[in-house]
Amino acid sequence: MAFDDAAVIRETEAEAPANLHAVLQLCAAGRLRCGETTRRPSAATVTAVTSALAEGDFYDGEAIAAYAWPLLLQTGGLAELTAGKLRLTTRGHTALGRPPAETIKDLWRRWISGGLIDEFSRVEAIKGQRGKNVLTAEKPRRQKVATALTRCCEPGEWLTVDDLFAQMRAERLDPVIARSSRALWKLYLVDPEYGSLGYAGYADWPILEGRYTLAVLFEYAATLGLIDVTYVRPDGARRDYHRNWGSGALSRLSRYDGLKAIRLTTLGAYATGRTRTYKAPAAPAEHLLKVLPNFDIVVTGTLPPVDRLTLTAYAKQTSDHVWTLSARSLRDALGTGRSLDHLRTFLHDRCGHPLPGTVATLLTDVDHKARQVRDRGLVHLIEAADPATAVLIANDRKAGALCQLLGDRHLWVAPENEEAFRKAAKTLGYIL
Repeated sequence: MAFDDAAVIRETEAEAPANLHAVLQLCAAGRLRCGETTRRPSAATVTAVTSALAEGDFYDGEAIAAYAWPLLLQTGGLAELTAGKLRLTTRGHTALGRPPAETIKDLWRRWISGGLIDEFSRVEAIKGQRGKNVLTAEKPRRQKVATALTRCCEPGEWLTVDDLFAQMRAERLDPVIARSSRALWKLYLVDPEYGSLGYAGYADWPILEGRYTLAVLFEYAATLGLIDVTYVRPDGARRDYHRNWGSGALSRLSRYDGLKAIRLTTLGAYATGRTRTYKAPAAPAEHLLKVLPNFDIVVTGTLPPVDRLTLTAYAKQTSDHVWTLSARSLRDALGTGRSLDHLRTFLHDRCGHPLPGTVATLLTDVDHKARQVRDRGLVHLIEAADPATAVLIANDRKAGALCQLLGDRHLWVAPENEEAFRKAAKTLGYIL
């Protein structure tokens, strides 16, 4: 397999877990925003994610991985959209301390079964997609591509995208785009009449099904570390649409046109079910931090973006290379759902020395105090006219089972028991 000197080989397996963690940290910090209707990331969010990715996005100035991550978090139930801002769910907080491979496998499975957007919508050069009864359902298409990734790709072996296309067609793994031959006429390049894909030869497999396959593989499989990729700049990378009317006005058909070859990674084999177990590659130990007794954390080397995000989540940056821990900064981190156990592990792995006693004590004290109270949720507070009435209700066989006595004259009722409690109280003659 030979490509020109401009081709880039990107090995994604090592960076995907770090990127997952970085995006989760951004989400926990409240820095990710998406459209409330479209649920797609804002331009500012794409910029923030791009800067946090371990190796950056695949292209400068072209969002692929940075666009995919916020969508993956939502589809995977790791984040939910509230007033335009993504917030980590309980599942998302759990993912911060969970083996990344398990989360990535779950994200791929959930995307294939219910991805948030139609990947073909990202092939903006093909117009008319929003017409009624034009496109097929997304889920069957995704499943065809996922099956092809499992069936046609051998772990560790490169496969050109054109060979992949040929195998998919031979095995009838066609992610059909147009709902019917009539629907093809509604899709077009540049001009809805002259550029319609309904003309013979204008909607060949690589133009529709092929571009969809490239979108799923490049934007989601590669982002999750399932495949390594060889790619060039998309402009002028493919000529399969050049016979179409209007192609002269287009330097490319999609941002994914530069993808030349893929290689299923060990992580990809695990996520797609080819293997049952996964062992992450051993990462070289780099002791880039030094924790001092005065609660300063000193950076002694070049810190990856994800590690900077983690430090900032738990400590205040006081200079270019120093972060300072305090009870307040730790409480702020706990208040966003983070765990001090995660901080302990983080510091242990990057320091190469035991934590100073002062720091260990601070972490223990803050953690212990934080656990002394619990949020048990909202309740309905019922006030009785006198203590005797409150006791009578609390001791009733039906009403008493639905409430708890609180002080002398008050009862609390869980929201899910409110209606039943009202009925029981009404039976006793008390109207609420």
